[in-house]
Amino acid sequence: MSKRETYEEKTEHLLSPIAAQYDVEIYDVEYVKEGKDYYLRAYIDKPEGVNIQDCENVSRALSDALDAEDFIPDAYILEVSSPGLGRVLKKDRHMERSLGETVELKAYKPIDGQKEFSGILKAFDAATITIEEDGAARTFERSAIATVRLALDF
Repeated sequence: MSKRETYEEKTEHLLSPIAAQYDVEIYDVEYVKEGKDYYLRAYIDKPEGVNIQDCENVSRALSDALDAEDFIPDAYILEVSSPGLGRVLKKDRHMERSLGETVELKAYKPIDGQKEFSGILKAFDAATITIEEDGAARTFERSAIATVRLALDF
């Protein structure tokens, strides 16, 4: 397990009782380096959407728990927020919740001359993702897809 994965897993473990206390669910946790800074991001959600108070409450409690455990030696910036409208679908539970929704896929390399696709998420498994694009089903290897996110429809 990489350092990143270890930090994310330990943070999610610390976050679980905090999320339950504030009646939110953990959408995702990520530890990333952007430029010279490290970020520890916790994305929280609830059916009616999270508000700034939810984020503040969870952030304060998580910050205290992280300070007590002190398992990340690097300096980092803690962020707690909603996953947003165009949320990235990383995990199977994200895909499951988004079946029937319009998604945008970005491929690592061009597939049939293009890297971006849009359609209704119809199915997924460990190896593939299927969308309905212009009335036709199209299946992609998950290993060829860089990102899947909910489409923003304005």
